[in-house]
Amino acid sequence: MMRLTGTALRVTIFIGESDTWQRKPLYSEIVHRAHRAGLAGASVFKGIEGFGASSLVHTHRLLSLSEDLPVAVVIVDTEERVRAFLPQLDELVAEGMVILDDCEVIRYVGRDREGDG
Repeated sequence: MMRLTGTALRVTIFIGESDTWQRKPLYSEIVHRAHRAGLAGASVFKGIEGFGASSLVHTHRLLSLSEDLPVAVVIVDTEERVRAFLPQLDELVAEGMVILDDCEVIRYVGRDREGDG
């Protein structure tokens, strides 16, 4: 079993749903790179309303703007592993915001990659 407890670092990447990397969704590229980097996990959360650098309010209620809703990708792992991953985010995120928070993991138990049942 893979365990992560205690002090950790959370990176949250705020981007738009329509942001792409080589014609694929940017959020998907971030998640797949985090997986390849061996990070503990990554989750994508779709916002229902928000605005960013463009100052345009995007909301699911307006059909014309519903294609670019806000998306947050959240990754938590040890500080060392998260900081080692940051250069990839520098490469990928041309527009958006990347924030780091110290956090404490009180429970995380995952399966080893080999799978143990």
